[in-house]
Amino acid sequence: MDGSTLPAVAEELLREIKKAFQETSQVPDDLLLGLKFIFGPSAVPALDLVDQRSVTRLRSPSGRILYQVLGSSGKLYTCYSSCHFCTCPAFGFSVLQKSESLLCKHLLAVYLSQALGACQELAVSEEQLTNILLAEEEDEG
Repeated sequence: MDGSTLPAVAEELLREIKKAFQETSQVPDDLLLGLKFIFGPSAVPALDLVDQRSVTRLRSPSGRILYQVLGSSGKLYTCYSSCHFCTCPAFGFSVLQKSESLLCKHLLAVYLSQALGACQELAVSEEQLTNILLAEEEDEG
């Protein structure tokens, strides 16, 4: 995880969740409460996405990585944990425009999946990765 994208308290909470899960294969209630306190209404839906194994980590031969999250609506969103960005409308509105949330449920699901080792893994070619990135730009334009 890139330390420059989330507040230190959020980084620390995700580290504690990872450590607890590695030791006990579960997330203690106090850490779940912390998750709800720091991430607000994104926390529970993000945990649901993790439970449903909705997060896929795409890796190209050169080592470029991005994440795709199958949202509850059935739409696939692309998340960039390296620069803390998601292509969903909620991220654009709640996070970027209004600064109401640190992140959307999809991006939180990515961070939680990393902490809990719950990402699906998919190797893709450089061309496939480029096509995903270009498709996202077309959706926005």
